[in-house]
Amino acid sequence: MLTEALTAAAAAGGGALVQAAGTDAWNGVRDAVARLLGRDEVRREQAERERLDRTRAVLEAAEEGEAERVRAAQATTWQSRFEALLEELPDAGRQRVVAELERLAALAGDARPAETAHNDFRGARFDHSQVQGSGTMTVTNNYAE
Repeated sequence: MLTEALTAAAAAGGGALVQAAGTDAWNGVRDAVARLLGRDEVRREQAERERLDRTRAVLEAAEEGEAERVRAAQATTWQSRFEALLEELPDAGRQRVVAELERLAALAGDARPAETAHNDFRGARFDHSQVQGSGTMTVTNNYAE
């Protein structure tokens, strides 16, 4: 059985993970959680990264009316994972994990939404043009305007 402080640390970690999805902190949080749960085993770390990517996809796919429920469910799922990890560790290992969960909570708390850019080319004419970029890009043609 975990103490209140350890349960609170696990809850903070689950909340931080969900909060970081869709922000500039996601990659750092994702990698730190994968290392933490993977316990220096390459295959386990990769499996955790895949699980984390599925979590982010679920959070991003949640419809507006369901988003809060999905966020709470995902935070609870990750809290349970962190609690299970804490239960398995000796005291010294627990303190290291608690410190890492606190660091993740701080990192997620400082995160900003992922950067987006908007360009408006109304009335512009493009002959033989190219657009180059990276990340998620949405192109809308407003020819009727």
